[in-house]
Order: sequence, then structure tokens, then C-alpha cells
Amino acid sequence: MPSLFETLLRHGYLFLAVWVFLEQLGLPLPSFPILLTAGALCGAGRMNFAAALFSCTGATVLADITWYELGRRKGIKIVRLLCRISLEPDSCVRRTEGIFEKQGAKSLMVAKFLPGLNAVATPLAGIFQMRLRKFLVFDTIGVVLWLSSYLGLGYFFTDQIELIGRHAKALGSWLAFLLVFAFAAYILYKFLARQKFLRELRVSRISVDELKEKIDAGEALSIVDLRHSLDFQADPETIPGAVHLDSKELSAKSDLLPRDREVVLYCT
Repeated sequence: MPSLFETLLRHGYLFLAVWVFLEQLGLPLPSFPILLTAGALCGAGRMNFAAALFSCTGATVLADITWYELGRRKGIKIVRLLCRISLEPDSCVRRTEGIFEKQGAKSLMVAKFLPGLNAVATPLAGIFQMRLRKFLVFDTIGVVLWLSSYLGLGYFFTDQIELIGRHAKALGSWLAFLLVFAFAAYILYKFLARQKFLRELRVSRISVDELKEKIDAGEALSIVDLRHSLDFQADPETIPGAVHLDSKELSAKSDLLPRDREVVLYCT
């Protein structure tokens, strides 16, 4: 923490803006500690709160516009890529698209507070052709709320943050070791949970080639496209003969599936 104080005092608002910009582009640079530290410096009168908020807002919105344009130009592939490298790739796409579908542009106002939604809300806005002006209004509101909360925490708890910083410096390398160990343990837990899920899934899995062989052989199949409606709008092509249903609809109306033939379900 003391090193952060010193770095921010030495390089000022430009360093703060660049850090936040790179973090919002997807680099593994956590913004919370540096925003909290900047807020504490503002509370101590060594930085200006309005200037810190303005520089970070500009940097964050610029990063968000980059993702918006990538979504607009590259389509749903961007969201799938982001979810593929997330810690919960199997539920990332559907969960985040569900939030975006319900809240629309309003989801941009809370996206920064929700790690999964934060990663995909801005490209989703571009994918579904949200007007740039509307995107900028709601995104900027969300960015200001997010930055103000973190900077504000640092501002109002300046003394406590400085005390934590002194204790962290005293712990030195032991603190770094504990943080790395905790993060590694969390990653390992997520990895093992995903491997368990994939093992269970393999029991009833059918490959694309196997399905093609069954269709060519004229077997009686019922193929159900369970892709989220936003995925379907972005890429309406489907397997010939497949019926498109929402997964919630399928759960509520299990009688929709025929009992006299093999049923093949597929999604994103």
C-alpha cells in the first residue's frame, strides 16, 4: 500500500487513468486497491477527488467503447471468447445474456459491480446494435457510480487505509505469499469443479460428427436448439429440423419433448 501511495504521488492522474484503462481492457490489473489508495490520498488533501474521478471516467469509457466496437464488428464470438477464459465458462454466456436481456441498457449502470457482467455487457451492447449515444449515457452513469464508490471508500476511510498500509508493509513478503496462495486455491477449486462437471457431461454427450451420421442415416431424432434468444438473434442459423426453445421453457414444460425418440439438446 505505501508503494501505491508513492507511485500515485509521483505519477499522478495519468498513471491512475492508464492503470484503470488497461484493467478495463482485460489485463489482470485489479483496480480496487489503486482506486482505494487514490481516494485515501484525496481524503488527505494530496490529490483532487474531481480530477481523479474525471481521469478514471475518461479512461474507463474509452475502454468500454473499444469493447462496444469489437462487439458491433465481431458479433457474439467476442462474448464467447471472454466467457471461455472466465472461471465459469459453462454458465457465463447464458447468465450474462439473461441479465442483459432483462435490463437492457440499464444493465450498464450496474455492470461494473458484477464481475461476469462487467466483462461482456459492453460488447453485448455493440452486438445488438444499441445506439452509441444511448450506450454512452448509460455506460458513463455506471462508470461514475462504480468509480465514486471505490474512490469514496478511500476518501472516507483515509486513516484506516494508511494504517492497513503500514501493517501490510510490516508483513512484507508474507502478505504477498498469503494473497497468492488464496488466489491459487480459489483457481484450483474452480478447476476441479469444472472437471467434475465435464466428466458428468461426457456420459450423455454426442459429438457433431455422430449427430450428422444419425441424421444422414434417417434415424428418428428430436433436435432442440436451447441457445439463448440473444444468441439466436445474433446467429439465427440452426441445425435443419431443430426446434428452438428457451431452457426455462423446457424446464417448465417437459412434456414438450417426445418420448418415442432420441432427444438431442444443444446450446452455446
